[in-house]
Amino acid sequence: MTPKVRFHSLGRSAYTPALALQERLMKAALERKKLRRDAGLEGQDRSEDPALDLPENHLIFVEHDHVLTLGKTGNVGHVVASEERLQELGVEYYPTNRGGDITYHGPGQLVGYPILDLEQFYTDIGKYMRMLEEAIIRTCADYGLETGRIDGLTGVWVNPQAGLAARKIAALGVKCSRWVTMHGFAFNINTDLQFFDLIVPCGIGDRGVTSLSKEIGEPLDADEVKKVVLNHLGHLFQWNLSDAV
Repeated sequence: MTPKVRFHSLGRSAYTPALALQERLMKAALERKKLRRDAGLEGQDRSEDPALDLPENHLIFVEHDHVLTLGKTGNVGHVVASEERLQELGVEYYPTNRGGDITYHGPGQLVGYPILDLEQFYTDIGKYMRMLEEAIIRTCADYGLETGRIDGLTGVWVNPQAGLAARKIAALGVKCSRWVTMHGFAFNINTDLQFFDLIVPCGIGDRGVTSLSKEIGEPLDADEVKKVVLNHLGHLFQWNLSDAV
């Protein structure tokens, strides 16, 4: 079985509409799973009744307006800027239900939200997280930048073996309910890194944050980078991708 995934390219968007879309798609997937469970169809690929078909999978790409989001186990004290300073800069703030701590989203950053029924792929959340990281690692490699992982620290890092000199280029934070995911990754492409000074990024105060353009030394075509990321995700997850209607 090749899972089908609908692709939503939202362009530039405030945080709340994208969050609402995620929540709606996740709710629909969970309702579909409940119908199948109640009908005794769990573990079966398809049903003759379309209402009992497998939950739909989705992938959302978006570039957010300036916003700080705090994970459910995060520390609000990691927002180091005052409320007045955030208002002055036009930066919104939202507590969320994903994992992880505080992070920044904004222009020049690719945010990816997979809403996947992992039972159509594999029921291993650790493997899922590593696959998201791997898509970013491979994308960076395509631009001549070597990146990797740091044990115990989620995300993708430049110079991961360099101790405190390591720099985070992509952050991850997800929610998973009955193997349906939401939230995802944030990949700094042409991001204005000064906005990370408003927070302790991901609660990690002893390592820096970077972007692909900073490491390469020039601005990048964000649409081109997004296509590269999308290609690597497709290769890793082996899904059948189509545009949302």
